[in-house]
Amino acid sequence: MDNVRLIDEAGNQVGIVSTDEALDMAYSRDLDLVLMSDNPANPVARMMDYGKFVYEQSKREREARKNQQTTSLKEVQLKLTTEEHDTNVKVRAAQRFLENGDRVKVVIRFRGREMAFQNQGYDVMKDFIEKVGDISQVDREPRIEGRHMVMYLTPRSESSK
Repeated sequence: MDNVRLIDEAGNQVGIVSTDEALDMAYSRDLDLVLMSDNPANPVARMMDYGKFVYEQSKREREARKNQQTTSLKEVQLKLTTEEHDTNVKVRAAQRFLENGDRVKVVIRFRGREMAFQNQGYDVMKDFIEKVGDISQVDREPRIEGRHMVMYLTPRSESSK
């Protein structure tokens, strides 16, 4: 590398200078010379305080991680024969999960001959949707997966309330 396009600490282009001259300029300003683009046809170097740059970058990443929301998937299992009170307990659990911002997977297990009554499973799912519909929206409609009927609910967004 004979010549590099040099950018100073303020972000202004100094121009194309030799590598030795760029190192001298950075050293005289008590800065580091960082190669930003190692393209052989047009290498770009920048004068900066590299330690400060790395610190600020890690600080921005920490701030971004702190602000991001993590959602997890919670599961509520039902059966065709689940009684009304027990269903209400499951509904309250699902509401608590949704209020915490988690997705909820609602599963109905079909055992033995219950596979012949899948339409009743859709009725149970519709009833469940009606009970939690004010705080949730259906992310994926109920569908049969083997011996299970599965539906996903997500918290209702603020804009759709």
